[in-house]
Amino acid sequence: MNGERPVLFGTRGMVVTGHHLATRAAVRVLALGGNAIDAGVAAGLTLGVVHPDMVCLGGVAPILLWPAGGAPVSISGLGRWPRAASLSWYNERFGDRLPEGVLQWVTPAALDAWLTALELYGTLRFADVAHDALVLARDGFAVHPFMAYNLRRQGEAAWRWPENNRLFYGGRQQPLKVGQRFRQPALAALLQRLIDVESRHADREAGIAAVRDYFYKGEPAAAIAEFAREHGGLLTREDLADFRVQVEPVVSATYHDLEIVGCGPWCQGPMLQQILRLLENFDLRSMGHNSPEYIHTVVEAIKLAAADREAWFGDPEFVPVPVAGLLHPEYARQRARLIRPDRAWPELPPAGNPWAFDDTPWGGRPSGARPSGRTYTGPAGTSDPMPDTSFVAVVDHEGNIFTATPSDPATDTPLVPALGLPASSRGRQSRLIPGHPNALEPWKRPRLTPMPAIVRRGGQPWIAFGTPGGDVQPQAMVQVLLNLFHFQMSPQEAVEAPRFATFSFPNSFAPHQYYPGLVMLENRLDPKVKEALEQLGHRVGMWEPWDWRAGGVCAIVWQEDGVLAGAADPRRESYGLGW
Repeated sequence: MNGERPVLFGTRGMVVTGHHLATRAAVRVLALGGNAIDAGVAAGLTLGVVHPDMVCLGGVAPILLWPAGGAPVSISGLGRWPRAASLSWYNERFGDRLPEGVLQWVTPAALDAWLTALELYGTLRFADVAHDALVLARDGFAVHPFMAYNLRRQGEAAWRWPENNRLFYGGRQQPLKVGQRFRQPALAALLQRLIDVESRHADREAGIAAVRDYFYKGEPAAAIAEFAREHGGLLTREDLADFRVQVEPVVSATYHDLEIVGCGPWCQGPMLQQILRLLENFDLRSMGHNSPEYIHTVVEAIKLAAADREAWFGDPEFVPVPVAGLLHPEYARQRARLIRPDRAWPELPPAGNPWAFDDTPWGGRPSGARPSGRTYTGPAGTSDPMPDTSFVAVVDHEGNIFTATPSDPATDTPLVPALGLPASSRGRQSRLIPGHPNALEPWKRPRLTPMPAIVRRGGQPWIAFGTPGGDVQPQAMVQVLLNLFHFQMSPQEAVEAPRFATFSFPNSFAPHQYYPGLVMLENRLDPKVKEALEQLGHRVGMWEPWDWRAGGVCAIVWQEDGVLAGAADPRRESYGLGW
């Protein structure tokens, strides 16, 4: 894909999403008189149709929103393990390797997240915001290049599931082609049934509640549970009926005069703040943008934060997480001393002891010994994740801010034929290691990678942003923020600048590969940078220019006089519109 897109500007609103049809859906809803939350939900539902290779209605959708004149709110949008699931059950049958298919399923959360945001902070009805998703599922849309690429890559991983092979490969193991019209009749029928259920209720809130009850307690729930039972899964109707997403506190930390707001430690959101806390101890601007010294310092900070993520992050309803300690300035100063200017950590650094700075952890049961875990290793240059996840950010003329990072493909886990979607496969982010903070437990949430964020400057909104990319998400986001803050790039320049990422820590997805010392660089960087990093001890691999593996950051940035600037990453199918 080519770079050098123009910066988008708007004075009354801005939408940036992972696909132009989702952006169009959000703009249509704003034109109807909806607010940013209505528009964001419309975009999220649409992404579940036009990005089935990365997003689905049965997946996850962490949301971070900031109502005008109010306080920031986090909606978890993350499913739970079935109550019948247990670590001992999985270990006895599969050791420490999580099986694929329905045994990775957790409760579908995306739809409930969209409904919760709409009910609590929106103004329109479900039918209003689901219109574009329904039309595109029923009448079809043209397959875009990245979707066709993903289907080719997934290949046999998707063919094994009969309904997936039929829908995405025509039953002939032939992926859809670019420009081909793609329809999803079962998904369209489900969306139509949800709209019909709502139409029986004149009251907006009652209609939204009826949609939720129908999906989680009615025929769709029965179809999901029966499909899981037939294929050896553990998800039940009772699990679905009892599930609700959480409206949770946000995590906030400063970086110089910025305030970075994100979701809690049930995802990797606090990792962004911790990386910035560590980097506050260095004069990054004097190093020069993307110089060897700069990249080395940022990579080593990411490694330190990743070590703490591996040791401490998990569902705070089940494990106490020392968030305040992890983000304490003195803890960051101590950890930053482990960054040597002349030598890279050859592997994952040791985790720190944030408890010395935190006596009020986020929830959880009392914890025993510090967790430790086994990891899987691989040679340099082979880190090649499957793409998933998308993003949406909307700001309206009243100042409402909506961000979300929906995820979970409909392609690489079995579809429920009657619904045209699967349950969430996000269980693949749990660990099967006793004592690990992210270990599988009944009704526990896996630690999630998607992590939308909002940044304030001088008490006013400055950036709303996020990205797909698994473990690359905090890495790409911190680079874009540093580009804006230290190097005064325009939003589009900040998004398009060459990126790097380290994989010197266990991958969040099963089987949790680990590539000690590996740093990947986009090859638009000067070749001398690679040589200098190798001399510091990094194992360096190269990405192609504009490689999707480097993330797909979308951002809305507040300029002077209330002007909004939007940036959409050309590495993926991202597009925005301001007015």
